[in-house]
Amino acid sequence: MTTRPVTLREVAKLAGVSIATASKALNGQPQVRASTRDRVLRAAEQLNFSPNTLAQGLITQRSGTVGLLTSDLEGRFSIPILMGAEDAFGSDQTSVFLCDARGDNVREKHHLRALLSRRVDGLIVVGARPDARPSLGELPVPVIYAYAPSEDPADLSLVTDNIGGGRLAVDHLIRHGRRRIAHITGDATYGAAQDRATGALARLAEEGLELAGDQVWFGNWSEAWGRGATRMLLQRDPEIDAVFAGSDEIARGVLDVLHQEKLDVPSQVAVIGFDNWNILAANARPPLSTIDMNLEQLGRLAAQRLFAAIGGTLGSGTETVPCRLITRESTAPVG
Repeated sequence: MTTRPVTLREVAKLAGVSIATASKALNGQPQVRASTRDRVLRAAEQLNFSPNTLAQGLITQRSGTVGLLTSDLEGRFSIPILMGAEDAFGSDQTSVFLCDARGDNVREKHHLRALLSRRVDGLIVVGARPDARPSLGELPVPVIYAYAPSEDPADLSLVTDNIGGGRLAVDHLIRHGRRRIAHITGDATYGAAQDRATGALARLAEEGLELAGDQVWFGNWSEAWGRGATRMLLQRDPEIDAVFAGSDEIARGVLDVLHQEKLDVPSQVAVIGFDNWNILAANARPPLSTIDMNLEQLGRLAAQRLFAAIGGTLGSGTETVPCRLITRESTAPVG
């Protein structure tokens, strides 16, 4: 036997209000007193009332859906952001459509048209790399840019604080007694690589320390580069006691060479990575300390900003989300 769905009329009757007042209370309209809203919500919960999404959309002109448009094919960065966004939207019964443009502008435009045709209430745009990207321009719905900021300062962008992350990594090494600290990182054309190096150098300068190896070792975001750069570094400065790697992949390569050279980690050389890519960091030998970019928090914040924008409050400019330190065995204190 099919159970008949509870109607708004029944909720209103139980709460002792009109149907119009019950509707306003359930839709969060400001004209309803707090005590009345609480009474209606209790009645709806008691009756297990589930509002008709389509009907609500016709009243509020909202679909209860948002689009997340990404260029990150691998999902390493977009998936945590999506998870954070879904966590934030979940309590508001908002659904998220995920579209992958794969770095293709034509595909991105196709997905954008498809999302707008579905009458999404807003968009979160996630880049594949944390460098500025072209704005989508004027759209009929609000847009939040996450991870990769928009080139247009009139847009609202949320990004990871890579400078702060570089500072945090080197600060951790300094606090653990390290003084000959080197930095091996990825592609110099990436803003994130430059920002992490900037933060690292600034923290060293505050302590009156010079960078071991006399340079930032820019290269590829790969274990192979981590191995090659570490060999060159040891030839130039065999007295290093710590390496800050610009990614966990690079850090794994660093560890390989240190093991080959019979340099114990962490007693002789400490190593810290960046990204907190768990499959690499937690399974390294020894487990790798690293900097987490807080991408789920970035996604939650993007969802909150988008929800506010849908409600009529859209900011502009760039907001940064701080990184956090994840400590494991690769950075134990000296002595």
